[in-house]
Amino acid sequence: MISASMVKELRETTGAGMLDCKKALEASNGNMEDAITWLREKGISKAAKKASRIAAEGLALTKVAGNRAIIVEVNSETDFVAKNEEFKELVSVIADTVLNSNVSSVEEANKLVHDGKTIEELIIEKTSTIGEKISFRRFEIITKEDSQVFGTYSHMGGKIATLTKLSSDEELAKDIAMQVAAMRPLYLDRDEVPADVLEKEKEILKEQAENEGLDKSKIDMIVNGRINKYYEEVCLVDQGFIKENKMKVNKYVESKGSKIISFVRYEVGEGMEKREENFADEVMKQING
Repeated sequence: MISASMVKELRETTGAGMLDCKKALEASNGNMEDAITWLREKGISKAAKKASRIAAEGLALTKVAGNRAIIVEVNSETDFVAKNEEFKELVSVIADTVLNSNVSSVEEANKLVHDGKTIEELIIEKTSTIGEKISFRRFEIITKEDSQVFGTYSHMGGKIATLTKLSSDEELAKDIAMQVAAMRPLYLDRDEVPADVLEKEKEILKEQAENEGLDKSKIDMIVNGRINKYYEEVCLVDQGFIKENKMKVNKYVESKGSKIISFVRYEVGEGMEKREENFADEVMKQING
């Protein structure tokens, strides 16, 4: 059974029309990812977004201490709490505590102690004080050599945080961190694109070309051309540089005598389910409460 909410979710994810979304879901037996693929193959949608909604609130933060840097995400239920100074302080404490440790998982990090209390206890305490569920979702620690540099960037008050590592040039590292925030690359370069992801993309592009009625003898050449466009979207080094759009990122970085080694990008709530509430019901709850 294809529900109206499924059609609505697919429409919001892809921008396709309601009827096309219904057809796509019917053809895919209700599987959201397959429905997105179906729409793309038919040329109805160019969206390659994940079906899952980006909606959880919270804060993403980066911190650097010498040759170590950390990026963390801590979630709250509402944007109001995400802007709360107590919440911001908690996220900062978590980042500092984890950065000064050798843990590799959130489970291990929750057992770390700050001022006599574990991170887990601090979160429970703040949850009680603030009155909203708070969860420490993820972190990544990056280390560098003395000659290398970090770049960090925070966008929309911590809705997006990025961390880059380059062979040299701190100012350039920050520019690349801004690039990562703005252009959402998924991979550093073409070698990082998983074989199965590339194969699926080629299949979709081939199906698109066939549905467009293009010359069958030229389809492989057309697909190769479109795959290059795909690389320009998802690979950082192949993107146009935001400050010098006529140049690719890799060429610009090379012109500065540097090299991108790695990057991490966190967008708060990406891949998480949205907590949906009827606004009118919520207002009435508060009036009657």
